[in-house]
Amino acid sequence: MRITRYALSLSGLLLAATAASAQVQPPPSGSQPVPPPAAPVAPPAPVVATESVPYGPGMKVNISADGSKYLRFITWHQVYARYTENNTGTTRASGKPQNSQFDFALRRSRAIILAQLNPRFLVYTHFGINNQTAVNGGVSAADGKKPQLFVHEAVVEFKVNKYLNLGTGMHYQNGLSRMTRSSTLNFLAMDAPITNWPTIEAIDQFARGIGAYAKGRVGKLDYALSVNESFLTNQTGGFSTPLGLGTTDVATATNRGTNTAQYNPQGTNHIYQGYVSYELFDQESNLLPFNVGTYLGTKRVLNFGGGFFYNQDGMVSRPTTSVLDAAGISAAGTGIAAFNNAANGVQKHDIGLWSLDAFYDTPVNKESGTAFTFYGVYYNFDMGPNHVRFIGLANPGYGIVSGDASRRGNAVPQSGTGQVGYAQAGFLMPRNLLGPKLRVQPYAAYQLAGYEGLKTASGEQQNVNIFDGGANFYIDSHNAKFTINYRARPDFTNVNDVKYRPEITMQTQVFL
Repeated sequence: MRITRYALSLSGLLLAATAASAQVQPPPSGSQPVPPPAAPVAPPAPVVATESVPYGPGMKVNISADGSKYLRFITWHQVYARYTENNTGTTRASGKPQNSQFDFALRRSRAIILAQLNPRFLVYTHFGINNQTAVNGGVSAADGKKPQLFVHEAVVEFKVNKYLNLGTGMHYQNGLSRMTRSSTLNFLAMDAPITNWPTIEAIDQFARGIGAYAKGRVGKLDYALSVNESFLTNQTGGFSTPLGLGTTDVATATNRGTNTAQYNPQGTNHIYQGYVSYELFDQESNLLPFNVGTYLGTKRVLNFGGGFFYNQDGMVSRPTTSVLDAAGISAAGTGIAAFNNAANGVQKHDIGLWSLDAFYDTPVNKESGTAFTFYGVYYNFDMGPNHVRFIGLANPGYGIVSGDASRRGNAVPQSGTGQVGYAQAGFLMPRNLLGPKLRVQPYAAYQLAGYEGLKTASGEQQNVNIFDGGANFYIDSHNAKFTINYRARPDFTNVNDVKYRPEITMQTQVFL
């Protein structure tokens, strides 16, 4: 019994102690009150897609861990949808005159492969097509089908030191002006005025040359100098003979020189060119020879530059004092051999070009994202007496206008002996003006050219005025955008009565 009483007493004591320990004790005097229980934790919010990351270097394959060795791919297309009022007398099919049309064109379709497998060596290849329409730009004349895919650039480059790089191949290290070295991916206006490439496809390969160059930067001074081959013009027939540089009077059986210079079909001298710019604010990349047209507020750039282009004996002409009678015409013969006969009066002229330009690009209000861009250039062209050349971009026309096929469609005076001034300006509007995904940048461009070969019947020089106005609509910076452009184009079918024709173009551009 005694053992039982001890067990019961022990059990009671344990139960009492347990009950006492389970009770909530009041806080000691002077202590803080116990905080209330924490609120329940809310479930995690669902993931919401954010704005796309800027494109950056694009399709780049790093071969080394730090990215110093890499392989990069760039490809892009620019497609036109446009309305064009043609120059007077244009046909769009053989024997079918057409005053205007709405058409589509492939302005550019290109690809670049760029590789740097050693910090001192760079190699890149650039190829593609340009200016394909339904009636022009194809593999044969007056045919838009099957345009020729050709090499624009094939370059190897070696870095000598931080001030000097040397390169060779088919390259774009042009002289003359900033816009002669412009990238076609980030223009401010829809396109370049083409005057910036005055010898394009005459003595070069689509504004490129085979040769060697030196480029680099010393402090704020950026430079590029090159020496290239002069491509043969491949001009044949009467155009490349002394008689082709003159006019024949049937009644008197004589041929008189026109005093109008043309490209020399025997031109084989080297081309020397260079461009130097002084960068006051942010420095620009000079890895590749593609100057940016507008930075969209990402840089503050103010550059002043100047350049030159020289080709000895690049042009030929016959003065009006050179007159051949019937015997002289017979003795002159035909073809290139006639050039070597001094009695035929053929004269040779150097191509000497130079320019001065300025580029300004700056953010205006970083909070709203506004920015301003300006570019202005002055050209001085010496290309022999009275030389004028006509070019039409992705020309929608066909046939002969006033005996000159070069003036059909949308062709304008593109270059010649004389002076040219060109300016463009644009303003990037605030964010969210057209919603969160679209930015807009209105712009205007104006070209004034005076070529001595464009004279009225009274002997006065007829100036060339070209106005472009429009806007860029950016979906993903320059990587995805479309541009709407209006052009008032001078029609020089009759130099005594220049009329202005409208062009309205929408260009769609995507590059990766």
